[in-house]
Amino acid sequence: MDIRLTADETAFRTEVRDFLATHLTERLRAGARATPTVFAEPDIGREWQHILYEKGWLAYFWPVAFGGTGWTPMQRYIFEKECALAHAPELPGLSLKLLAPVLHRFGTPEQQARYLPRILSADDYWCQGFSEPGSGSDLASLKTRAVRDGDRWIVNGSKLWTTHAHFADHMFCLVRTNPDVKRQAGISFLLIDMKQPGIEVRPIMGLAGDHEVNAVFLDDVSVPADDMVGSEGQGWTIAKFLLENERGGSCHAPSLLADLDTLRAAASQAPADGGGTMADDALFIAALSHAEFAAQALETTELRILAEIAQGRPPGPQTSLVKLVASNLKQDIGTLAMRLWGPAGLQLPTERPLYGNAAPEPILNAAAQIAAPTYLNNRAWTIFGGSNEVQRTIIAKTVLGL
Repeated sequence: MDIRLTADETAFRTEVRDFLATHLTERLRAGARATPTVFAEPDIGREWQHILYEKGWLAYFWPVAFGGTGWTPMQRYIFEKECALAHAPELPGLSLKLLAPVLHRFGTPEQQARYLPRILSADDYWCQGFSEPGSGSDLASLKTRAVRDGDRWIVNGSKLWTTHAHFADHMFCLVRTNPDVKRQAGISFLLIDMKQPGIEVRPIMGLAGDHEVNAVFLDDVSVPADDMVGSEGQGWTIAKFLLENERGGSCHAPSLLADLDTLRAAASQAPADGGGTMADDALFIAALSHAEFAAQALETTELRILAEIAQGRPPGPQTSLVKLVASNLKQDIGTLAMRLWGPAGLQLPTERPLYGNAAPEPILNAAAQIAAPTYLNNRAWTIFGGSNEVQRTIIAKTVLGL
């Protein structure tokens, strides 16, 4: 695959850069830089979503039939890379990048007409109800039960590590509708209104003091039968499709390379032991360069996957390789940041968010202040979306044939 930019692609990159320079405010950039977790806070995430929605660029990875831009894989990559380099906030990916493709593929016309426009406009905010106590990477063992009662499903059970459930008004959820068949065959996919009786959301505080994930308890929660996506028992198939999009539906390399660019620029400002700056520390620069080479190799792999998607092929098991490499690199970059800032990187403020007028005063600078919270939050990268062990098993079975 030729990954050199054509004249049209270079012109498109210029258009994206000009748009970001005009519409991506410093407040949004500062908020994104000061976000230690995977997901942006809804205030900056939704504001950026509205800006892209007005421009018509929000659904750049959706099919044209559902409002997509019709961009090529290279244009998608260029857009994501330029957004990462400009420090744009993360978009609400649970709805835009995970649920929406499910509705495109498996949803009824009524479900598509009801939910997709509200996802685009940010009128609905979604969370994902997959993991449970005792059922994380092994989703097939989930126990949350849905029983048919006329034209509704009655749901009982609990979900764990549910990101942004405290903000969400809807949840897409895996439930067990038939306990008497093979585990995978008894699972279905439901869309649940979070603003109804029987749902309780309890916060789970992270190591860094962030409230990003939650425990969700469902007690006789009523779901219209029309809000089952696909047929009864098709949930496992839908979940595999969704997870392939989660692991390979977008590019990790642009944001990783942007993080590394930031570290390299900061090295000339960060003081080193014994005088000088970290830019003079040969061992640090060697470790930084090693991470950059790995991120560049990942970039090439992701472009190959996008090219295959453009030819109509699904992301496939190679997305597990991308997830595995990206997760480890993310943690390596967090370690480099801690090494870069030294003692100043050990500060761990509990106030959130770390941007705006109410943000705590940093020691040394804002980049040093965010180092420890980011490092601690990055520990989750090798767990969520399928742990490293799960990814290696998938690669061994489907790629290596072991």
